[in-house]
Amino acid sequence: MVASPVFLRALEDSDLDFLYALENDPEIWGVSDTIAPVSRYALREYLAHANADFYEVRQLRLVICAQTDQRPVGILDIFDFQPLHLRAGLGITILSAERRRGYAVAALAVGVEYARLTLRLHQLYCTVAATNQASLRLFRKASFRRIGVRQDWLRTAVGWDAAVELQKIL
Repeated sequence: MVASPVFLRALEDSDLDFLYALENDPEIWGVSDTIAPVSRYALREYLAHANADFYEVRQLRLVICAQTDQRPVGILDIFDFQPLHLRAGLGITILSAERRRGYAVAALAVGVEYARLTLRLHQLYCTVAATNQASLRLFRKASFRRIGVRQDWLRTAVGWDAAVELQKIL
C-alpha cells in the first residue's frame, strides 16, 4: 500500500492564521457561499468550539496536512450530517498556492475512508458549480456519481450557474 501524501487532523488553536488566510481568499468565496471577509475574532470563537461532538453539531472540519512537513494545505468539511440516514455533505478546499500537487485527490480518498470506517456513514454527497471543472473531475475520480443538476442554483458575479449534485454510496 502506498502512503498518502496527506493526513487529516483536528483543528488546533494554532490554525488561526491558516484559517484566516483560507477563509479570506476571495477566489474561494464563490464555492463556499461566502461574500465577506471573516474576522480573527470570529475564527477564534469558532476554534474554541471546533471540537464539539459530531453527533451534536452535525459537522466536522479537518485540516489537510502535507505528510512531508506537516504544514496545513487545506480543509476537508463533513457537514449536514443526518444521523438517521447516515449521510453527510462533503467539501474540500486547498490553499491556492498548494493546488495541482495531488493534495485534493489524496485528501478526498483519506476523507472518504474516514467517513466510511470511523464515522460509519452510508453515503456522502456534494454540490459543485457546473463551471467548476476541477472539482467535478476530482469527485468523479473518487467515484462520486452525478445524480442531478439544479439549474440557476448558484448566484455568481456574472449571473447564474447550475449546481451539479454528486453522491457516493460507501
